[in-house]
Amino acid sequence: MSAKNKMNTGLQVTICSALLCSPLLALAEGEGAIESLTGVNVNALNDLGIEFGGWVSGGIAGNPDDPRDNFNGPVTFNDRANEVHMNQLYGYVERAVDTEGSGWDFGFRADVVYGTDARFITQNNFDNKLVDSDTTSFYSLAFPQVYATVFAPIGNGITAKIGHFYTLIGNEVDTVPDNFFYSHAYTMQYGEPFTHTGALFTYPINKNISVTGGVVSGWDSFFQEPANFLGSVSYTTDNEKTSVALAYIGGDQGDWQAQNDDHRSMYSIVVNHDITDSLHYTLQHDYGTQENGPTGGAANWYGINQYLTYAVNDQVSTGIRFEWFRDEDGARVLGIGRSNSFVAQDNHYFALTAGVNYSPLSWLTLRPEVRYDWVDQGKAFDDGSEDDQVLISADAIIRF
Repeated sequence: MSAKNKMNTGLQVTICSALLCSPLLALAEGEGAIESLTGVNVNALNDLGIEFGGWVSGGIAGNPDDPRDNFNGPVTFNDRANEVHMNQLYGYVERAVDTEGSGWDFGFRADVVYGTDARFITQNNFDNKLVDSDTTSFYSLAFPQVYATVFAPIGNGITAKIGHFYTLIGNEVDTVPDNFFYSHAYTMQYGEPFTHTGALFTYPINKNISVTGGVVSGWDSFFQEPANFLGSVSYTTDNEKTSVALAYIGGDQGDWQAQNDDHRSMYSIVVNHDITDSLHYTLQHDYGTQENGPTGGAANWYGINQYLTYAVNDQVSTGIRFEWFRDEDGARVLGIGRSNSFVAQDNHYFALTAGVNYSPLSWLTLRPEVRYDWVDQGKAFDDGSEDDQVLISADAIIRF
């Protein structure tokens, strides 16, 4: 969206599974709610290449256990039990560069989000200083992307992105319409960065292979962490039925002013395959390691996610996700974005999710799902009293 709202094929393959998101991406070509209902074209500046867009999404995560702390255990984003929330009121303005032209081109993008999801996307040393949000509220404001783009007609064409942007790591993304499921996998919640600040350069080697690389200021920080390398390599077959993307980030962590040299690195591999025109499969593997983790000492985490989606017709798609996330040293699953404490523990986290995407209108998507979570040791759910839980959730997405 990145989201992973990306400008080129290489980044799109790396960040958002085109196979998984294909039913949703098709809807993006239709009219938004404003134009559909009023006839007013919100993109009157299209002749200048400038596009405005956005959406509002909200839903509820029903928890039959009705946990005493009102939290759905280590599940985040839809972490509040039996409460209706507006997850995202999202807007963006963008001028994408022309990567097919023969001359230099310049563009930009700026995103803003308000809602309960914003607290997970907040950039340290930036968003928290621009807005003095109430720490007791689950609603906050964030600016997840503000960047400039430059296309240079050198060789096959180099695209530079400079500023603040979504990560290349992983499969699931922060922008709601670009995910099949309402809830998120543990790997995305706890094992990966969300945003970066720095510069990235993308170069298509040929029609099948694209590479991206650059320097960013650590994870989710605005020049608060040392420089890290962030890069990816993606490959797509000639028939575009199969793609493979490898993304990596590595470098020191912590406060660069304190000259902290503790190393942290991780990679993600995302494989997509069209089994048929309607049936799509995605496999993701993450592995991360760091020195001096939050709980002291070295920390390692890794996991595997699998997705299978089936497009019944233009309006209905079904999907299933199975995930395993291993927090080997109890250093990652720490209750991100919560106002109360969560006891970290060495554990295996599993989740099986089944859901439906129903789009009765081009600008409206409904996403009901049933999710079953469990751990192999300890009690991570219902305020630390259960080792498993069931969530019956649903949300609605309205595109502008």
